[in-house]
Amino acid sequence: MNTTPQEIWPTARSSRSAVLAQFGDTRADLIGRALITGDPLADAVVEEIRAGGREVRAKLQHGIEHGLAAVEDPPPAVAALLEQTETAPPYVDDALLDEGSLPFFNVPSPVRIIGLAAGSLVRTYLSPSIAAVLAMTGRLVDGVPRRLQETGGWVNTAMLPGSLRPGNPGYVATLQVRMMHAHMRKLARNRGYDEASYGAPINQVDLARTWMDFTLIAYSAEEAMGFSRTSAELASLYRYWWYVGHLLGVDSGLVEGINGHGGAQRADDLLEAVTAPAIPETRMLAATTLETVAGTLHEFTKVPKGVAKRALFALTRRFHGNARLDEVELPRSSAAEVLLPPALRIVRARQDRLRRDPEAWQQAQQENIDAARKLTGATEDVKAYQQATQPGLDL
Repeated sequence: MNTTPQEIWPTARSSRSAVLAQFGDTRADLIGRALITGDPLADAVVEEIRAGGREVRAKLQHGIEHGLAAVEDPPPAVAALLEQTETAPPYVDDALLDEGSLPFFNVPSPVRIIGLAAGSLVRTYLSPSIAAVLAMTGRLVDGVPRRLQETGGWVNTAMLPGSLRPGNPGYVATLQVRMMHAHMRKLARNRGYDEASYGAPINQVDLARTWMDFTLIAYSAEEAMGFSRTSAELASLYRYWWYVGHLLGVDSGLVEGINGHGGAQRADDLLEAVTAPAIPETRMLAATTLETVAGTLHEFTKVPKGVAKRALFALTRRFHGNARLDEVELPRSSAAEVLLPPALRIVRARQDRLRRDPEAWQQAQQENIDAARKLTGATEDVKAYQQATQPGLDL
């Protein structure tokens, strides 16, 4: 990324002087460049697709599934993208690909769903630039259930052991998500996205902040529900996500080197410093997402169905704090806040007992992996991110 002149710093994203005072010159320069940078490699492929249509999409999809070497006469941008994704960073080895994601499956599916919805996605939607891009797709609220299902499907697929090897399902799905971001970036620009205020649509700050949503925010949410991980387990997951970030086109300077929540929080503080206040669309996105998964809370805590939604709101406030959620008018419930702690204590005690039995712990982890495999293969429906690369399909 090139040096950012101060005069093009997005006006709704704090200011260089404020970031400089808090984080120093190097970090201010890094974040300033990130705000105006999308994903040059993927964006160039979108331009080739717009010019070449189905043939370019077909070559891209074939290259994602079978490798650049299998593509006859690849278009230059497609070749450049595949060269980058097929060149694994030095930290990637068989142990990382086969075992690095295993601690993800310490947690059963219902808990991961809640962590994804009430943790990851609610925090993602608190970003006004992301909410604005979603509003421009025309499916702000009615697309939430599908978006939740597809996001969960992608995360589960990417985390399955061995899945990120080139040509395997997690690798393919992650590159398709990357291309979906590039298509949405182009769509937002065509529909008048306010770059002067927010910077490039789905820029590197947005991408890195979303990376945090799937790591720091999701895992902290799971911990708040009684599912803690050791420092070694967290280090393994963060390192695995360095590679996910590489495949997604996230600038390595924003995420690589993070080995635990402490480092992630320090990096996230920088990202949050340039995230503008929430916009009205955020409230609709957050509320609809929580409505979609309210029943899941009853499933794993046995909180009565009648108060599950209110309890989920209370849990979400635990994840993100009252200040941010007052901002988007998420309701409070005193009764739910009273019911929640004893339910979570029961869950935490059950998890602690399980961890003390190595054989039972390994069995539970394998059952969670098997459940994820079943979930990711449960539907034949074409997912939105798959449409980003398949010939003849439109976003």
